[in-house]
Amino acid sequence: MKKFGVLFLVAFFSLIVCLSINAAQPRPEPTLWQVYQQSLKSAKYVDLTHTITPAIPVWSGFGASKFEPTINPKTGQPYNYQKDGFEATHYDLSTDQLGTQLDPPAHWNPDYPALDELPATFAVRPLVVIPIQEQVALDPNYHLTLKDIQDWERRHGRIPSGSVVFVRSDWSKEWPNPELATRTKFPGVTLEALKFLHLQRQILFHGHEPLDTDSTPTLEGEAWLLHNGYTQAEGVTNLDKVPETGALVAIGYPKFKGGLGGYARYIAICPPDWKYGVSVGQIPESPLQKADKPLHWDTKLGVRVR
Repeated sequence: MKKFGVLFLVAFFSLIVCLSINAAQPRPEPTLWQVYQQSLKSAKYVDLTHTITPAIPVWSGFGASKFEPTINPKTGQPYNYQKDGFEATHYDLSTDQLGTQLDPPAHWNPDYPALDELPATFAVRPLVVIPIQEQVALDPNYHLTLKDIQDWERRHGRIPSGSVVFVRSDWSKEWPNPELATRTKFPGVTLEALKFLHLQRQILFHGHEPLDTDSTPTLEGEAWLLHNGYTQAEGVTNLDKVPETGALVAIGYPKFKGGLGGYARYIAICPPDWKYGVSVGQIPESPLQKADKPLHWDTKLGVRVR
């Protein structure tokens, strides 16, 4: 019995030592956390999104939008930092087709998904940027062709399946000139190019800087896309600050029930040695840096400014 007790104690202490050793061993970092630490943390982040204000270009058929301070329904007065400790904004938006967008196919075809029905897998994708700004400088109505795509692939290789393809035209450099929305000639994408990208390269979606896919009388490219279950991005910007290949794009949009257009946010995630953008840790994030001037309501502009 005494011998059994000794053996039990030896086994018990051996177990304790073994558990202590195992607890002291560093656990392998989860794979996705490794991806963040090794790649995403040092990457350069570039915003491809226009800021929404009441004065940005929009199709005349939608009309103007209006921002104003949120009113306390009990007092009929706007909430105030000094009196209430906070302020809020009431947005009277004329349309969900405003600014930088993500168009779901339900925008033109009710048989396909609306904004809130898009898959969560849209979140992060390889980003391809095809430049046509030199052609547009000579012809403001130039549209991306199949040859432009083939020329890109000769330089960079095959466009990845499931990627997002943004077409750089530099049209957005005139933003937010309201006159942009009235032009009948603007850079676009040919139907042949769209069909090749989707049917031959199986991309997720394409995006362009103007507020329409093409300048044909029937918007033939947009009609083909949305009637056949494809999404598209419109009103993207800063494509001159993104590499043609090697970046990712993070995609965010509000989840409006039955939404037919999205106020989207696109962020390009570029290689660490890229010349544009900002990396994690380069600017204060938590807490955020205090501004030099406080926000205040500008009655003339109809927005808060500093």
